[in-house]
Amino acid sequence: MKTFARGAIAACLLAGPALAADLEFPSEVSWATYHPMAAQQARAIGDALHAASGATLHVQPGGSDLANAGLLRDGAVDFAATAVAGSIAAQEGVFDFAAEDWGPQKVRLVLANTDEPINFGIAVAGDAGVETYADLKGKRVAWYTDLPVVNVNTEAHLAYGGLGWDDVTRVEVAGSFGPALNALRDGQLDAAFAGANERSRKAAEGPRGLVWPPVDPTDTAGLKRLEAVAPYFVPHTATEGPAAAGSAEQHPGVHYPYPILVAREDTDAGLVEAMTTALIELYPRYEGKAFGIDGWAVDPQQLLWFVPYHDGAVAALKEAGVWTDAAQAHNDRLVARQEALAAAWAALKAENPDDWQAAWEARRHAALADGGFRPVF
Repeated sequence: MKTFARGAIAACLLAGPALAADLEFPSEVSWATYHPMAAQQARAIGDALHAASGATLHVQPGGSDLANAGLLRDGAVDFAATAVAGSIAAQEGVFDFAAEDWGPQKVRLVLANTDEPINFGIAVAGDAGVETYADLKGKRVAWYTDLPVVNVNTEAHLAYGGLGWDDVTRVEVAGSFGPALNALRDGQLDAAFAGANERSRKAAEGPRGLVWPPVDPTDTAGLKRLEAVAPYFVPHTATEGPAAAGSAEQHPGVHYPYPILVAREDTDAGLVEAMTTALIELYPRYEGKAFGIDGWAVDPQQLLWFVPYHDGAVAALKEAGVWTDAAQAHNDRLVARQEALAAAWAALKAENPDDWQAAWEARRHAALADGGFRPVF
C-alpha cells in the first residue's frame, strides 16, 4: 500500500513521493476509459499521483460506455471514467442496461470533470440556413443507431427549439460523432449532435462549414423544455472549441460533466476516499496537463446532480469543506431512487415475463412514480 497525508499532498509535492501516512492507497489502481480525452486526463492524473505517492494508475481502454461498465461490474477495474450512458443510463437501467443480463446499476459518483471548456449541442451545416434550434424544422438530423443516449440529447435540443423528432427528417447514422460529422460535411444530412471538439473542427473546415445554434441562458421556457427531456444538462458558455475559438464572442450552450468518474456501491470506501482526496489535492500538479482537465477542480463540482456520491467521496468532500446538508439530503434521495429501481428489477426477474423490454419499461416507470421520483428516458 502507498500512503499519503490528507491535506498535505500539495505541500509535499516538491518533497518527493514519500508522504506521511493518513490515507492508504494501493500500489496500483485502475480506471476504465473509452474516449481519448478521458484517457489523456487519466494519464495526467496518474502522473501526479505517482509523483506524490508512488502509486500507479493504470488506464484500461474500453470500446464503449457499456464495455467500461462491464469492466467495472466484473471488478476488472476500480473506477470507470464514463459519460451519461455509463452513469445515468446505467443507474436507470435503460437502453443497453435494460437487457436481462444488466439491469439498473448502483454506480456511485467519485468526482467529475464539471467545467470542461467546450459545449455539446447540435452541429449544423453552414449552408442549411439555420440560426436557431427552431430553424431545424424540416432538416435532416442524425439518428445514432448505436448511441441511444445521444438521441435523447438531440431530442432535448429540439425541444429547446419547440420541436420534436416528427418535425425533422431522421437520418440513421452508425457509429459515433465522427461518421455523423463526415456525413454532414458530405451533404448526406444537415445536423448532428456532437461535442465542439477537434473532430467537429475538421467538419467546420469542410465545404459546407459548421454553425452551432446558441442556447440562450435567459430563455427560461426553452431551458425548461430541454431539461424536461435531459435533466443532466447545465447551461455553459464555451471558451474553446469550434463554437468559440477564434471568435471575440463566447458561445452560450449547455454541457454535462465529462469524464464522470464512478465506482460500484460496494467499492471500498477507503479506496474511494483516497482517490477523491488525490483528485482534489493533487489538482495543482495536473492542472493544464491535458485538454479540458481543469474541470476536475473541487469548487465547481455539481453536488446536486443525478447520480449519488459514494460514501468515500462524501467523506473526502466533507474534509475539503464543500459538502453541505442540502447535498446530503439530495444524495440520500438519489440512493433511495437506486434502491427502488433495484427492487423493481429483482421483483420482475422473479416473475420472468415473456416480453422483458415492455415489462421492464412499465415496471420501472411504476416504481419511480410510486417512490415520488421523476422518470427520465
